[in-house]
Amino acid sequence: MALVITELEVGGAERCLAQIASGLDSSRFAPIVYSLAARPLGDRASLVQQLEHASVPVRYVDVRAAWQLGTAVKRLRRLLAEQQPRVVQTFLFHANVVGTLAARGLCRRPRVPRGEDACGLVQGERVADPSWFRQAVERRTSVCADKIVCVSRSVAEYCAVRLRVAPNKLVVIPNGIELEAYTGVPPAELSEFGLSAGRRAIVFVGRLHCQKGLDWLLSFAPRLLERLPEHDLLLVGDGPQRPQLEAFVRSLGLAGRVHFAGWSPRVPQILRASDVCVLPSRWEGMPNVLLEAMAVGLPIVSTRAHGVEELLGTVADPQSVAFGDVEGFLCRVWQVAANREFGSELGRQNRERVQRQFSRQAMLRAYEDLYASLVTP
Repeated sequence: MALVITELEVGGAERCLAQIASGLDSSRFAPIVYSLAARPLGDRASLVQQLEHASVPVRYVDVRAAWQLGTAVKRLRRLLAEQQPRVVQTFLFHANVVGTLAARGLCRRPRVPRGEDACGLVQGERVADPSWFRQAVERRTSVCADKIVCVSRSVAEYCAVRLRVAPNKLVVIPNGIELEAYTGVPPAELSEFGLSAGRRAIVFVGRLHCQKGLDWLLSFAPRLLERLPEHDLLLVGDGPQRPQLEAFVRSLGLAGRVHFAGWSPRVPQILRASDVCVLPSRWEGMPNVLLEAMAVGLPIVSTRAHGVEELLGTVADPQSVAFGDVEGFLCRVWQVAANREFGSELGRQNRERVQRQFSRQAMLRAYEDLYASLVTP
């Protein structure tokens, strides 16, 4: 097995890869992980440490910019030629592109009889990205894949319509989570992130990027925080929009009510200390942060981005609205944050749904069955 990803800093796709690589049946699968980027530093290397603890080899292509595409392909092709994997699985846009180009000649072409030495190629689609450029590129690279794993049915529909992928190539495998790791997690001390004693938190966790819709959320944050005078908004994560978002908060006069925590390795503890998790995304695939919030028994208010309703199931309506529905978003946050009993009940149902539908073991078995199908004559 060769598992190829853009980088190994902590994130949803990266966490999924680490779970797969460290959880596959070692009597049947011998994975090697390839990161296009260099090894992350400090606390951001926790997934690398998880892989190393599980004795999974990690190789670094060590490229740092998009213009190094040719270098990345050559380096990865050389590494794959040394390994001679039976299956190559790529994750995320850049890894899908580089991994597919690097595997040419190593993997068989679809609809061509499999040779003894040829390998299967699996691509991963984790978000329904509206970018026409990415859609055009992935439309071409998807032709080379034997199978494309989609994290939700709505992402599979996106692939069929926007990327024009044949339905028989698409496999839906939802993200999974190890519920036990979130059981009994102690709450973080919110004062570490600037909240005064006694303040309650509405928390966002994710990359500070246009995709996540924080500019939209902050545009009506004054109304939200006016309705909830005991609450502050805590933004956990980093990204390219941070300077603009911080300036926007200052212009709104909300510097004392909106707190930028930056990247943190203690997301479960922060979620555990919060009253509600919000996700105002413009697009998604199946957001891992919602799985984490559900695992700690937290109520959610999210936009109905791809995969969200599939995650929430029967309790999607009181916890989600269409992107752009300001009044609906305000109303749902107020309902779950102001009424602790109602919020606790939603959190309980969220946790039960994760336990029933999104276990790590179910995800691993699905990937094992997929990989085995590609090497069985």
